Amino acid sequence: MPEVLLDVKNLKKYFPIKRGLFSKTIGHVKAVDDVTFTINKGETLGLVGESGCGKTTIGRALLRLIEPTDGTVIFEGKDVTKMNANDLKVIRKQMQIIFQDPYSSLNPRMTVGGMITEILKYHKISEGEKAEKRVYDLLELVGLSRLHARRYPHEFSGGQRQRIGIARALSVEPKFIVCDEPVSALDVSIQSQIINLLQDLQSELGLTYLFISHDLSVVEHISDRVCVMYLGQIVETADVKELYASTKHPYSQALLSAVPVPDPKLKKKRIILTGDVPSPANVPSGCYFHPRCPKIIKGECETIPPVLAPLNQTTHYVKCLLYPESYPVKKEVAA
Repeated sequence: MPEVLLDVKNLKKYFPIKRGLFSKTIGHVKAVDDVTFTINKGETLGLVGESGCGKTTIGRALLRLIEPTDGTVIFEGKDVTKMNANDLKVIRKQMQIIFQDPYSSLNPRMTVGGMITEILKYHKISEGEKAEKRVYDLLELVGLSRLHARRYPHEFSGGQRQRIGIARALSVEPKFIVCDEPVSALDVSIQSQIINLLQDLQSELGLTYLFISHDLSVVEHISDRVCVMYLGQIVETADVKELYASTKHPYSQALLSAVPVPDPKLKKKRIILTGDVPSPANVPSGCYFHPRCPKIIKGECETIPPVLAPLNQTTHYVKCLLYPESYPVKKEVAA
């Protein structure tokens, strides 16, 4: 049995909608709505879905960069959601993040060496000559030169800045890293270099990744398992080979049909979804996907909320009433 590093249960993040003179709360934006998943030690879990479905919110809530509304995040047996400031400072040495924009996440007024040295001092890892050597080693580890330590962020290309972001995340020797769309802002040729670097570092340092992306081709290449998100909920999860070979949820099928095929002679049938994505401030009743679903079961999908359940006792989970396992279990009422 694989060792579970991160266990997330019923995670929610609701943002209040306030109006009026006294900022009265009139509703909530359900950015993350009752999400449960695990990440095993040493694996890469891919998290995919349309823009605005809550992927980045999950990543930041895991690290408590934003406070979860409800749920638990268990990291190595400890509940991150209940930690005080001192405990969080300790646990953040083991849980880090690589941001999507490699430029805005770097301080333009500090050199690369200064940024990393500041982290080493803050966490009391090293100072002076030891810190300087650590900076040089980190830069070389991510494919840069020690000469780059004296330069500022504006002097680097996008790919080099993302390498700096990776070096900064590695500076505290973490076990778990949230990769928040780390290649979406880069050219295709540079994307492959960063993906290969992340895989090499994972193999060398024994890292565990949550890889957030909307690029299904990249996710297929780097992930061991994949979770598909829609409107703040996980609708399907499985091993990467099984998911891409035998997709079950209608939304996942539509996503995969949009992946470009490199052969211009090969025609692929697209599944075109009708309508717009509902607002997370006013989610549909029953299954959240039913207003756009091409396989809707009339009278059921509009009223019955499905549950994420394993198919035939496998590791392939789906949240869809097309499969009997996803029907909610009715609780017996005591007489």
